[in-house]
Amino acid sequence: MKFLVFLITFFTLNTLSLDIKDVRVAYRDAAHNDDKVTAFNNLVASVTKNDDVALVAYKGAAITMKAKIGGSIKEKKEFLKEGVSYIEFAIEKAPNDIEPRFVRIGVQENTPRIVGYKDNIDEDKAFILKHYSNIKSTDLKNHIKDYILESKLFSDEEKQITN
Repeated sequence: MKFLVFLITFFTLNTLSLDIKDVRVAYRDAAHNDDKVTAFNNLVASVTKNDDVALVAYKGAAITMKAKIGGSIKEKKEFLKEGVSYIEFAIEKAPNDIEPRFVRIGVQENTPRIVGYKDNIDEDKAFILKHYSNIKSTDLKNHIKDYILESKLFSDEEKQITN
């Protein structure tokens, strides 16, 4: 029983100690460098669907990124399916939260067309464009700004919202 209490306490404290800024940086780094995917996965490993929706979405993204560097086709499909389930859960739980939608559009933009996970790009893009100016966190706003400016999904005119 003591061991069970220890495990629950350990994982709760580990999740609470996750700094969302660190998770955002790890996400960006892993998106640009396959060598950083494992570190990103390790960072969010303790996140569960009971945690903050942004963390849940990032965990989903981390798992989908494993599909990019994974082994067999079967493993890649399993990683993608599991990761998508976390992202979609986060959006379903908090449909008006911009960060899970930001994560989903990033994953969908970078998922091969053959996988078929591209259905929400226009919806999420419109949501981000509409709500970008209302983001209170400077860190999150800069994080999304960097993505918008790098993304091929946003036109030069749409990128002007970041000014």
